[in-house]
Amino acid sequence: MVPSSSSMDLSPPPSWFTPKRLLIIFCVINMINYVDRGAIASNGVNGSSETCDDKGICKSGSGIQGEFDLTNFQDGLLSSAFMVGLLVASPIFASLAKSYNPFRLIGVGLSVWTLSVAGCASAFSFWFIAICRMLVGVGEASFISLAAPFIDDNAPVSQKTAWLAMFYMCIPTGIALGYVYGGYVGGYFHWRYAFWGEALLMLPFAVFGFLVKPLQLKGFSPVESKKALASVEKVSSVTDDSKASKLDGRMLVGGDGIIGDELSKTSKSESIHNILNQLSRFAKDMKVLLVDKVYVVNVFGYIAYNFVIGAYSYWGPKAGYNIYHMKNADMLFGGVTIVCGILGTISGGFILDRMGATISNAFILLSGATFLGAISCFSAFCLRSLYGFIVLFAVGELLVFATQAPVNYVCLHCVRPSLRPLSMAISTVSIHIFGDVPSSPLVGILQDHINNWRDTALILTSILFLAAGIWFIGVFLHAVDKSNDGSQPVSTPRITSRKPLLDGNVDESFCEV
Repeated sequence: MVPSSSSMDLSPPPSWFTPKRLLIIFCVINMINYVDRGAIASNGVNGSSETCDDKGICKSGSGIQGEFDLTNFQDGLLSSAFMVGLLVASPIFASLAKSYNPFRLIGVGLSVWTLSVAGCASAFSFWFIAICRMLVGVGEASFISLAAPFIDDNAPVSQKTAWLAMFYMCIPTGIALGYVYGGYVGGYFHWRYAFWGEALLMLPFAVFGFLVKPLQLKGFSPVESKKALASVEKVSSVTDDSKASKLDGRMLVGGDGIIGDELSKTSKSESIHNILNQLSRFAKDMKVLLVDKVYVVNVFGYIAYNFVIGAYSYWGPKAGYNIYHMKNADMLFGGVTIVCGILGTISGGFILDRMGATISNAFILLSGATFLGAISCFSAFCLRSLYGFIVLFAVGELLVFATQAPVNYVCLHCVRPSLRPLSMAISTVSIHIFGDVPSSPLVGILQDHINNWRDTALILTSILFLAAGIWFIGVFLHAVDKSNDGSQPVSTPRITSRKPLLDGNVDESFCEV
């Protein structure tokens, strides 16, 4: 007899597992992911193109751009290629989590990531490194979609948001370390060594994802039981659909034996059927997400928020240089963002846990922190004093970054457990496609039109008020925490046929699962 799905979910955890150990492992992996993003953007790795002065004296280029003689457009495509892989693969890995063990899928993704980063290190042309960057995004997609649900499952009830905050704190920290790491390695050694170092750092975690006994996500049945049942179903279907006879202890179908071509056709039809089932299940799950008002409101607010943050990260130093004539605008904006990102993200998680981690309280914190942060940042760009701007902008970013843990808490808890990977994947896809990806060029167009960086910054910052308003709507929605909803787990199929698998003395009770 095959155990029920509920009994399997209660199986003891693997020997290596403790919740804190899992959190540390996932935080380190997340840190390495974002170190890579910072490293490829650093001067030491990204480099510069060849330059020539008026006298015809040329200075050779450096880094990736110099070695492959890239234009600024080609150089910019490297980051876009990474985003394409991430956005395309995130929903795919989220959907596969219903058919394959999610922990093993993380191992697959980390393996792709490691090999792709090693490919960047050994790249011989622009197109090769662009394809490798795309595959780096594919590898990260599995981790982005599946890591947060694992953390949410295993965090203490009173500290769920705080644990999510520690996980997402690795984003600004990793990028900052990536700038330093890429600059140092690229400056003192060679830009290729930076990628080799990242691959070596991630390799143990990729191996870990395959060798250790995997964890199970809440709401998902162990895949091994599904495979066993599928095998039994396949044999049962053969006996139901064929005329079976017994000759000299061997099983014959139609008296002529099982023909290889027929099995091949059956295998192909089953493969097509499985693909159609996957697509059908994905469409049904997407429909569930899109009609969930709490989820839609949360993601819409996150899109507006990310639109501003993405433009800040790209245009902030240039705006600060032109408005306040900062000589070290890069270092100033980078330092403020790193410090406020770390403190704000952790603070948001601990505050929501202290308030009581509920979806309604999360929306209250999201709308309140974003509204106050918008007021502070808007006031900062109105000031003429550089020091006044720095103080108010730092306070604003501290408040704005406090939303990171609560917004992901809502994504995880407004859907049933089996939908959490897809919820995180669609949220990630949405905030990038509609948020930070278009925001930088749109703000550039706005600046070209009005030619005033102060006005452009104020218009951009005002969108934070829109994000706060959208999240404020969520306070009044009927929000149910579905994280403990066990009514719709990914169930294992049930075989009701009582026909014997073979003619003979076979216990009929074996056929019922």
